[in-house]
Amino acid sequence: MYAGMSQTTATLTLKKPGRSKRSSLFAAVIATAILAGCATKNPAPVTDMSAAGSGSSVADSYVVRPGDTLYRIAQAHNMDVSTLISLNGISDPSQLRVGQTLRLNTRGKAAPAPSSSATAMPITPVAPVEPAPAARASDAAAVQWGWPASGTIIQGFNANTKGIDIAGAVGDPVVAAASGKVMYAGNGVRGLGNLILLGHSSGFITAYAHNQTLLVKTGEQVQKGAKIATIGQTDTTSPRLHFEIRRSGTPVNPMSYLPASR
Repeated sequence: MYAGMSQTTATLTLKKPGRSKRSSLFAAVIATAILAGCATKNPAPVTDMSAAGSGSSVADSYVVRPGDTLYRIAQAHNMDVSTLISLNGISDPSQLRVGQTLRLNTRGKAAPAPSSSATAMPITPVAPVEPAPAARASDAAAVQWGWPASGTIIQGFNANTKGIDIAGAVGDPVVAAASGKVMYAGNGVRGLGNLILLGHSSGFITAYAHNQTLLVKTGEQVQKGAKIATIGQTDTTSPRLHFEIRRSGTPVNPMSYLPASR
């Protein structure tokens, strides 16, 4: 994402096979961040999933209006996106709804707070897989893409995974797949470990999950190829990077956008 970008979208749902609860929570972070600070030049609109009405804001809450994003709402009320997500127990940031009421402070019953640290799980060896051939996307040239990690692919893209998994050793570099702005950097999404969301031009968002160490903070501008994290094993069974590309909030096959050679 570039400096001229003004806001993040409120929808991004990352889902791993057989882990619907984890996916929902991840989506929430993305929604909040799109999961917290990713501003795009052409953000995806909030999906109107309820009867539209005039938005309103009071001391303790805010009613979502058309065009709102978690980032914009948080900015308007001088709070972090991650705080907004935690206060409202948002599990799928991609499902911000027009008419939805969001809490802005801790008055009343507090939402469960996310774990302060991601969990490393026992290592389970994973064999590489051969990704299915993917046609080049018609808008692939809208952003200059690069590979986020150099390891082999151990999980391909499908309707359940929403992205690809790239194997590696703990501590290997994770780099920005394109220039953009950090929308979210944290571990508030159970099952995805230490997560980073970057917002890019043309409505694209990238997600980097299961990291060992996060090297950037929400709001920072990063360049393509810049080291943003290290590969880890947080909330997964082997060291890997789970990588997703979202176009206007919809997951797309990274293989249709990433260069053929690394």
